Parts: sequence; C-alpha cells; structure tokens
Amino acid sequence: MENKNFDIIIIGGSYSGLSAGMSLGRSLRNVLIIDNGKPCNKQTPHSHNFVTHDGKTPAEITKLAKEDVEKYDTIQFYNGMVVKTKKTTEGFEVETSSNEMFYAKKLIIASGVKDMMPEIPGFAECWGISVIHCPYCHGYEVKNEITGILSNGDMGYEFSKLIFNLTKNLTLFTNGKASLSKEQIEKLNQNKIILNEDEIKEIKHENGVIQKLVFKNDEEVSLQALYAKIPFEQNINVSADLGCELTEQGFIKVDMMQKTNIPGVFACGDNVTMMRSVANAVAQGNFAGAVVNKELADEEF
Repeated sequence: MENKNFDIIIIGGSYSGLSAGMSLGRSLRNVLIIDNGKPCNKQTPHSHNFVTHDGKTPAEITKLAKEDVEKYDTIQFYNGMVVKTKKTTEGFEVETSSNEMFYAKKLIIASGVKDMMPEIPGFAECWGISVIHCPYCHGYEVKNEITGILSNGDMGYEFSKLIFNLTKNLTLFTNGKASLSKEQIEKLNQNKIILNEDEIKEIKHENGVIQKLVFKNDEEVSLQALYAKIPFEQNINVSADLGCELTEQGFIKVDMMQKTNIPGVFACGDNVTMMRSVANAVAQGNFAGAVVNKELADEEF
C-alpha cells in the first residue's frame, strides 16, 4: 500500500468498524480500516435481533457489509494486526505485526474483545453455538428448553432474572461454592430456579451442541443451552499505548460521543459496552463516524 497517511484509521473491520468507515467514507474522508479477519463470533451459526438480517450467519452479514463499504473509493482496507499505537504531534502512528507504519489525524478503535475461555473441556467448542452469552441474540431460539446459566454472585442472580422470562426449566451453575446472598438464594427458590454448586468437569457435546454437564463428583445434568458470562480482555493494549482509561469491567471508557479520554481517539463496539450485539455495534460505529467527521470539519473550517 503506497499511501501511508489518512484522515482516520479504524482499527477493526467488523460491524462497528465497517459502519464507522461507511459514515466517514461517504463524507469524503480518507479512511483506512485495519482488520485481521478473526472475529470473536466465528463459531456462531446465526445472528439475531438485527432487522433486515435476522437469522443470517455473522460471516454473511460481515460479507454484505464489507461489499457495501468497498464501493467507496475513499476507504481502503489493510489485512493485518495492529501491535502498537502511538500519539504524535500531528496525530497518531499505527504499527502492524508486519512492521508497516500508518499515520492518521484521528483514530477509531473498533477492535472488539478477546473472550477468555474457562479451562472446562468442551466449553470452547460449544461457545457461540450452544454455550451462549446473550439472551437478546440467542434466547428466542432456545426458549422453553432445559437451560443453564454458568455464573455466580450478583451477575449470576441478575442473569437468572433475564433468562427466567425465556424458560422455566432453569438451573444456575456456580461451578463451586455460591457467592450469592441469602436473600438472592431465597428469591431463586421462590421462582423454582435450581442452584447447583458442583464443580464442572467437562461439557459433553456433539459438534458444539451441548448434551450434558459432567461434574467432578461424576454427577451429570442434561442441558440444551447454557448461558455464560466469561472474562475478556481488549484485543489491543490501548491503555498502555495511548493511555486510554478503562472501566472497572475492562471496557474502554467513552463519553456519549464515543470519545475516549485521549483527544482524537474514539472507540465503539464490543470493546466499550456489555451489550454485545450486531445491531448495537453498527449503531455505535455509524455515530462514531459522524462525530469524528464533525470534529474534523470544526478543525478544518
């Protein structure tokens, strides 16, 4: 790629990054989108709760979105991984794993997050297929089925409230001693939600479709779906490189305009919110692109 200087570099070319790119490309901004083509939802068979695309595979939605964005000659793509970002006197410097350097006036971080899988055999194989993270994305498809939640404490309790609306055959698996309050346990009992504190040994499945949980005491429980809230980390080290603040939960901290605490750096998508959905990522990206264009217009006028 001959051109190394851009108005905006977008790190991440999934839904949020592509949406931001389209917003900026249509404003005649010179945009570079850097992406390594390894989305976190690669195993998910279907995406839901996004009007006009309900039920399509994530890969299909991405393909259609990229085809739309590629129509604009103001937008260029680079297949690679960003390993370092740096603020300069004129803007930002971005380095890839192949030692290529790119420069921009503004930076949009839409690189998503990396899920940290628990060391439970079968979990990673089922992730996104029958071990699911979001009732809004997948809950309707497993409504009224034998369902579990893998979580503990306040998160497990709050998640139980959401899932209880979708199935009355529900068990909260804490994978060890429960850290819920006495009042929370009583409320679960009132709603006939089973509390299981046994430690999980493995998840038995067929091609990612969960069959049962096997516990270290050799007990087994049959399941058709398991919700799980698991830890994550940012895909790029924005806090160390740029000094971006993170929230207590580990998300990039942004204001209502998708601005980080670093002037000229914006963020959108899964890396800023616990509401991980395609529709939300597209909306945030579209808005971030518009805000960045307005900021450039104010500076140039």
